[in-house]
Amino acid sequence: MNLLDRAQLLALILRWRLTWDRRDTAYLPPEPLPDKFKSARAAVDLIPDGACVVSCGIAGNARCSILFWALRERFEQSGCPTGLTWISVGGQGGRGRVPGTVEEVGLDGLVTRYIAGHTETAKSMLRLADARRLELHTLPQGEMAHVIEAQGRGEQELRSRAGIGTFLDPRVGRGSPVTANATMQFARVDGDDIVYTLPPVDVAFVSAPYADRDGNIYFHNAATITEIVEAARAARQNGGLVLVSVAGLIDHDAASIGLPADEVDVVVVNPRNEQTGAIPQHQYWPMFTAGANVDARDADARLRFINKTLGITPRRSKVDYALARVGAKIFTENVPAGATVNIGVGLAEEVCRVLHESRVHEQITFTTESGPYGGLPAPGIFFGAAINPQRIESSAWMFHHYREHLDAAMLGFLQLDSAGNINLSKRGPRMLDYVGPGGAPSIIEAAKTVLFVGKWMQGAKVSIHRDRLRLDAPGKPKLLAEVDEVTFNGHVGLARGKKIFYVTDLAALELTEAGLTLRAVMPGIDIERDLLANSHADIVVPDDPAPQTVPASVLTGKAFDLAWAEHCA
Repeated sequence: MNLLDRAQLLALILRWRLTWDRRDTAYLPPEPLPDKFKSARAAVDLIPDGACVVSCGIAGNARCSILFWALRERFEQSGCPTGLTWISVGGQGGRGRVPGTVEEVGLDGLVTRYIAGHTETAKSMLRLADARRLELHTLPQGEMAHVIEAQGRGEQELRSRAGIGTFLDPRVGRGSPVTANATMQFARVDGDDIVYTLPPVDVAFVSAPYADRDGNIYFHNAATITEIVEAARAARQNGGLVLVSVAGLIDHDAASIGLPADEVDVVVVNPRNEQTGAIPQHQYWPMFTAGANVDARDADARLRFINKTLGITPRRSKVDYALARVGAKIFTENVPAGATVNIGVGLAEEVCRVLHESRVHEQITFTTESGPYGGLPAPGIFFGAAINPQRIESSAWMFHHYREHLDAAMLGFLQLDSAGNINLSKRGPRMLDYVGPGGAPSIIEAAKTVLFVGKWMQGAKVSIHRDRLRLDAPGKPKLLAEVDEVTFNGHVGLARGKKIFYVTDLAALELTEAGLTLRAVMPGIDIERDLLANSHADIVVPDDPAPQTVPASVLTGKAFDLAWAEHCA
């Protein structure tokens, strides 16, 4: 990016930061419209005590901000409604910093049960859970999306193999409850399966780009669709309400209706609706829309600049980029050309970037669980969207697609243990530390190959000196005898015939019948001194084949190139 581009982006960020809590919950368009059109405040007045509400969107995409704010205002002024159950499939919080997220309704007495796939960003909910004022549950995002979809057909349960052998499995774990005060259970065992349920959806909170004057809803220029259609149909099937916030009105177009007017109870026009974080829908960025064809490298640089400026995502080091190249190399050695791939958050995004910048990316279809198919998954606050997606589907559609077509997944991890188990859901003992499994259990169950990408230690100091890596100071080991919470069960994964790799900044391992097996070591790293001495997990160091030393080109990036392994081409 040149200086002018950076200046324009800084102006965008500043304008967003100065106005990001601006709203008018009483706004109505000046033109006469049918009774279906109401202000945000009038819309939320329809929500009764004890209702189960599902809000759609993920990260900064399609936030239901005006409805969140209106409900908060109603509760603060009247004390109503009370005792709501709230469902968020994807992460919808602002980490206690960004206004206009699901955190607005995290008030004592307003929401008393929160069910989410990803909880980490919803700090107000977690604070209530810490204080035992809220019952916290978590379930896999795929199973949540499919249960909501099932409710639209009049069904209430979903049988699944996702989560077997993990904390979600009541035979070995606690099931859905996270807090000790939970009174309900949304995961039970039946034969070889886990049966997942959710409370019947009474109210759907939806943010969409546009409506026509009849109340039909359109998804033109949306960055994501997530669970909009499924949530609306569930609420209607259950005799509930569908409340939709749109940025503006467009002419009727029968061929392009995303949600018909007869499935919508209330339309709220909010001119400040966003396509995604910081980007108003009225000034949408084409890069996020289906069929876009912008310069992906330039677009990615813009998104990374915004995230870096906002301090949303970690600053990446040369060692992180070396880790990403190792992950990309292992990927092309073990995943076939033509693969469909799911990309998670964190360092997995960096592996994706390396693949996308290489010549192999034309034979990879990247996806995210929120629905974008193809293109380059977007980072940070834009996670869930994609640059140049071929098409945008619902999250329920994507999880169905994964069951038949997912070749590989790249995910992060917090802890790894001797059995190959992964913890990616529990960061620490407090509710405020709870992350949730996100879509990982659903994605792992479907994927043929899984790469878990993370650091060997937390807080270690590692540096590159010419073509060698050096561990300057050890940190807290992330490889343990047993993880604090099993989000992925290594034994179950092997029994399913999956290839399972663990890619770190110091070395890469594979899960085999013998255990955690060392496959590759960064140049300059000593197996005994740097790896085994800083691991509480049992690691197998084979003689044949012996662990390979990662080529210097992978470490430094100089003359680095990717090509499919002969058996994968």
